Amino acid sequence: MTDETFSTESTSPYESPNSKKLHEAAERALDHHFKPPTEPHTKRETGLFSLSPGTDAEALMANASEDLLSISVIACDLADDLPGSRRSVALALSRMADGVRLMVEGMLDHIEAKSMAAKP
Repeated sequence: MTDETFSTESTSPYESPNSKKLHEAAERALDHHFKPPTEPHTKRETGLFSLSPGTDAEALMANASEDLLSISVIACDLADDLPGSRRSVALALSRMADGVRLMVEGMLDHIEAKSMAAKP
């Protein structure tokens, strides 16, 4: 068969850069990743835990940093009592908590620097 018997539209929607199907697929992908949600997410009204209204971000981040430190210490202590691969898992959890704690503390530093720059 020759190239004349097949059109790019009938073989694949992606063969031609001018394909209508290609453009529609691209629009769907862009909308999926970049279009703002049409309905805002509703807050959960029930649950086991809730935050006090008005709690500032700095207090939440400081609390998260302390909790991550506790998780790291617990996992590290647990690693002392475990053999082999289980010890490695506990140490990995400790290191992951340490890494996340560093990110939280970096955010705290960022918040503090912003507040210092905002003060006259």
